[in-house]
Amino acid sequence: MGLFSFGPPKHDLFTELEKKQIVDAIREQEKRTSGEIRVFVEKKCRYVDPVERAREVFMGLEMEHTAHRNGVLIYIAYKHKQLAIFGDEGIHRALGEKFWHAEVEKMLQEFNANHFADGVIKIVGDVGSALIQHFPYDRTDKNELPDDIVFGD
Repeated sequence: MGLFSFGPPKHDLFTELEKKQIVDAIREQEKRTSGEIRVFVEKKCRYVDPVERAREVFMGLEMEHTAHRNGVLIYIAYKHKQLAIFGDEGIHRALGEKFWHAEVEKMLQEFNANHFADGVIKIVGDVGSALIQHFPYDRTDKNELPDDIVFGD
């Protein structure tokens, strides 16, 4: 989990080109792993702890239904300036809490420099590399979840 401190919140965090670049980054990583990566963006976090909100979103998107329990959600609440990364039990067991905290810190550095899309793309790459290491692509693999960015209220 983490807080970032950029200037006034933007109504839309990403341009159309940046949205495409993020989705392309997700698709590129998922070509090499059975893991699944999703990005969820909303204005406000309903909880004090963004990890709890990320868990709720993760379950709401039914990300726990992947065959290897290796889905990862990147959560952003831009008006409340909160971030979290939530990994399902299979990938969380393989990587541990320290990995997620380090990735949030990297994303915070990018966001604090107003590099929102670049920060997400960098984390998608890091998470993808970890998924590839622990859950490499298998010929029987199928894309179990949509790759698009999900925007909440």
